[in-house]
Amino acid sequence: MRNDPWRREAGRYAFQLKVDTRFADMDPNRHLNNSAIARLYEEARVRFHMHLREHHREIGHPHFLVARVEIDYLDEGHYPTPVNLGLGVISVGGTSYRLGVGLFQNDRCIGLSDGVLVHRGEKGPAPIPDILRATLESYALHA
Repeated sequence: MRNDPWRREAGRYAFQLKVDTRFADMDPNRHLNNSAIARLYEEARVRFHMHLREHHREIGHPHFLVARVEIDYLDEGHYPTPVNLGLGVISVGGTSYRLGVGLFQNDRCIGLSDGVLVHRGEKGPAPIPDILRATLESYALHA
């Protein structure tokens, strides 16, 4: 991720979200701490899935579990400045998909995250239905 300069461009992400930072997000150096940044990525993933269910009712109520998260810290973030998060689907597999997230503050990319999310059925991983696959692919992140 770190070596993909195109990922540092906010406009490449299909889903955009603005989130306020909190006083509790600061470390002793007055920067956003690592765990706060991980929380911001989590908030973005959750809101993206809420958006999918609300705006694409035809997909039903799919459930996803986080299988993997990678984070690259690129620059310092600061409180109380809000952050903008951009999300885009990198790829869709049989039972999982890869989501790319860019974290921006003051028009600069301060971090990148990739996550693998597994579609959950009643007894574990389940195939992604065609309608859900098409919806996820409509939020594609392209170089």
